[in-house]
Amino acid sequence: MPVSDAGAMREAAEREFTRQAASFEDARLNTAFTVHLDRLADFAAPRADDVCLDSACGTGLVARRLALRARQVTALDTTPEMLRTGKAAADAEGIGNVVFQRGDAARLPFLDDSFSLAVSRFSLHHVASPAAVVAELVRVCRPGGRVVLADMVVPDGLTGAPDRFERLRDPSHGAMLRVDAIRDLLREAGADAGPSEVFDVPRPVRPWLRQAGTPEDTARRIERILARELVGGAPTGLRPHSVDGDLWFTQTWAHIAASPLQ
Repeated sequence: MPVSDAGAMREAAEREFTRQAASFEDARLNTAFTVHLDRLADFAAPRADDVCLDSACGTGLVARRLALRARQVTALDTTPEMLRTGKAAADAEGIGNVVFQRGDAARLPFLDDSFSLAVSRFSLHHVASPAAVVAELVRVCRPGGRVVLADMVVPDGLTGAPDRFERLRDPSHGAMLRVDAIRDLLREAGADAGPSEVFDVPRPVRPWLRQAGTPEDTARRIERILARELVGGAPTGLRPHSVDGDLWFTQTWAHIAASPLQ
């Protein structure tokens, strides 16, 4: 993707996440992000002596969870408001072993082999070059350490174009990848791809739209399209369904581990 597009995506992400900082951890709107934190932490399996990186951390939800099990965590993001929100939360929770730092996940401000565990959650679908983000995680992770990527992915056999609707909801959304594509990026960056887990996450549509601050006319348009799919309309790729009369949809998430080679 051209540099100008990369810059535009960075600006869009910072603009959108500045708006979303206050609602990012609101369990009423973003339950899916908080409910599966322990699952990711268990998958990453931080050790008591680990020095960790949470790259493109948002408010540092993952960083703060890792900090309960690891020695030290650096939480890095481009959006100052996200970092301020996360720092305030860490202080309120009495978590003192997380350092919040501004920086670009595609150009990490760290020396090679700086961390024993490097994690990034929900970053790849927001960046112009997922390969650059993956390569940087592998670069700063020590040989024999662990790199863990967690993201929304496109499941095999999916019909429809979910990225279209994700972008309508949040203009900073780029494109979701398939699990095999992420594993290929890890291998190309010099890591030995390890275990992965893939699971479906049903989510209510209205809180999902509200959390992103989607304009009401756009939100209603998305809801109408999903409702039409329920009665035989064209597939969107969001797999809508009804729960007690409310409109829900389904995302597929993946956790993928790798180890940098010597």
